[in-house]
Amino acid sequence: MRVTVCELPYERLEIKSMWNALCAHTRSRRSELVVLPEFAFVEPVWNREVFDHQVWDAQVKLFDHWLERLPELGAEHVIGARPSTQDGACFNEGFLWTPAAGYRPLRRKRYLPDEPGGWEARWFQRANDPFRVFQAGTLTFGLNICTELWALDSYAAYAAVPASAVVAPRATAAATIEKWLAVGRVAAVRAGAYCISSNRVHPDGSCGGVGWIIDPDGQTLALTSSESPFATVALDLSAAVAARSSYPRYVFR
Repeated sequence: MRVTVCELPYERLEIKSMWNALCAHTRSRRSELVVLPEFAFVEPVWNREVFDHQVWDAQVKLFDHWLERLPELGAEHVIGARPSTQDGACFNEGFLWTPAAGYRPLRRKRYLPDEPGGWEARWFQRANDPFRVFQAGTLTFGLNICTELWALDSYAAYAAVPASAVVAPRATAAATIEKWLAVGRVAAVRAGAYCISSNRVHPDGSCGGVGWIIDPDGQTLALTSSESPFATVALDLSAAVAARSSYPRYVFR
């Protein structure tokens, strides 16, 4: 499966040109799956300490607009996380989009930071959705939204199911990239799966880009950067199958 990761801004002028470039990339590379950053296209509401219904509703509406543009990617599958309102409650909702079926909610974010620059617990309802495996064509995957990459127990469950990938839409700071890469490698090695992640990018460094594709042995296959904000890799899914029979996965059966 040909998978594309990216780093994307949200500011109106920047996202317009970057989106066009991403679509040109995914079409030329014949990408089958595109992973978007956490809350791609919309304002990082978690920067605001006080919840504002008008701001929230505007971001939901804006993301709905961008959903209509996902066919421009030319991909069979798109995975991301978005603002979603359900019965009056606000959630950070992971989703899978396909041209045939449209939008499909997957699971909602459970673990929410509550600190300056990350007031997510003020904006999102904490969900109790389990970490389970989903299907995108031939790819079986678990979805860990940003902070949930640190939910280390989920990787044992993915290894047992088994999953071929851990997919992680992110909004992480430039100063912390090394520790996020470290947990991405742990996710891949423990689950015996690819770890696939895209990140937001902001000029102030509050989100620092660097999307990645890491193989089941923890080797980095691709990293995005400001010079190369998109990366596409053809995944050999049989490598994930083989990994589950090798160390350290077999020890924990």
